[in-house]
Amino acid sequence: MKPHRLCMTHHLVLAYDLHKKMEIYRPHKAYPVELAQFHSADYVEFLHRITPDTQHLFSNELARYNLGEDCPVFENLFEFCQIYAGGTIDAARRLNNQLCDIAINWAGGLHHAKKCEASGFCYINDLVLGILELLKYHARVLYIDIDVHHGDGVEEAFYFTDRVMTVSFHKFGDMFFPGTGDVKDIGEREGKYYAINVPLKDGIDDTSFTRLFKIIISKVVEMYRPGAIVLQCGADSLAGDRLGCFNLSIDGHAECVKIVKKFNLPLLVTGGGGYTKENVARCWTVETGVLLDTELPNEIPENEYIKYFAPDCLLNIPNGHIENLNSKSYLSTIKMQVLENLRSIQHAPGVQMQEVPPDFYIPDFDEDEHNPDERMDQHTQDKQIQRDDEYYDGDNDNDHNMDM
Repeated sequence: MKPHRLCMTHHLVLAYDLHKKMEIYRPHKAYPVELAQFHSADYVEFLHRITPDTQHLFSNELARYNLGEDCPVFENLFEFCQIYAGGTIDAARRLNNQLCDIAINWAGGLHHAKKCEASGFCYINDLVLGILELLKYHARVLYIDIDVHHGDGVEEAFYFTDRVMTVSFHKFGDMFFPGTGDVKDIGEREGKYYAINVPLKDGIDDTSFTRLFKIIISKVVEMYRPGAIVLQCGADSLAGDRLGCFNLSIDGHAECVKIVKKFNLPLLVTGGGGYTKENVARCWTVETGVLLDTELPNEIPENEYIKYFAPDCLLNIPNGHIENLNSKSYLSTIKMQVLENLRSIQHAPGVQMQEVPPDFYIPDFDEDEHNPDERMDQHTQDKQIQRDDEYYDGDNDNDHNMDM
C-alpha cells in the first residue's frame, strides 16, 4: 500500500504527512462569498453582523434563522464559523490538487446546519461546502456519518442528486434529536436511493456496529464507486458521552476509520459532536494515529491538560453498560433493507463533467500597503511565513500548475 500524504486542520492549523513527514498548514478564514455557495446570502450576512450585545434588537431574525436555545449567539461567532469552514474548504482543495491523500479537520463536521438556518449548535455546514469543492473534480462523492445524531443537514443538501451519496449511522426514535433519518428516507428525484440511513437503538456495541458498518460501506463503495469520501467522526457515539446513548469504545469507533481508509480513495475526515470532552480528545487522537498508520501508547504523556485525563491518564476508555436494544433480527432487517435499496441504484451513475470552475480568489497580503504601526493578527502573520521545504521547483512540484 502506498504511503499516505495527510493534511490535518484544527481551528488554526492544517498539517500533512508526506512519506511519514509531518508539516503544519494554517487554512484561510472562509470568505462570506464562499459560505454563500451553500447558505443563503441573507443568512450569512446576519451571522456576520449579529453580536451578543445587539441580538436583543433582532428578535424576528433570531427566530427566522433559528438562533438562540441550542444555537446561541456568542462573541466572535462569525469568525468561529469562518475558521472551521475554511479548514474544511482548504482540506478539500488540497485533496483536489493532489497535495495530500487524506485531509483532517477535527474542528469541522457541523452537519446539522441548513441552507437558511442554524441547528444543533451548527451554524455553517462546512461538510456541504467541502463536498461542493470535491464535486469540482470528482463525479461522485460519498459522505459517511458516524455521529450519534443523524447527519440531516448534509442529507438535505444533496437529497435530490445522485452525485453525492449520504450514509448516516445514528440513534433514531424516542424523540432523539434531530428526529430524522428513518431507513425509509432514501432521497427523491435523481437522488432516490442515494440517501442511506441506518437507524439504531440505544446501547449498540463495537461488534454489532462495526460489522454492520463494514458490510454496508463495502457494498456502497462497490456499487457507487465514489471518487472521494468525506467521513464525519462525531465522538458523541462513544460510550459515556453526556448526550449519547451508544456503547462504542474508542477502538470500535476508530475501526470505522480504518475500514474507510483501506479503500485508498481521497479522504476528508472531520470531527463532529462530542460532549464528554476528554473522550473526544482521546478518540480523535487515536484516529489521527490510525490515519497515519501509527499505533499510540495507551499512556497519555505529561502535558498541560493532563488533569482532564486523571486519574488513569490513559487513551482507552471503559466499555459502556447501556442495555443493547439492537437485536440481531432488528439489525438484520435494517441491513437487508439498505442492501435492497442499493440494488436499485444505477451502478456508478455517470455525470457530464463540465469545465472545472476555479477556486475562489483569496487576496494575498501586500507588504507595500501594510502600515508598520498597525498590529497584524495571527492569520495575517502566518500568510507571510513560507517554509523552506514547503514549496519547491521541479518535476515533482504539485503546485506548478496552480496560481499561488
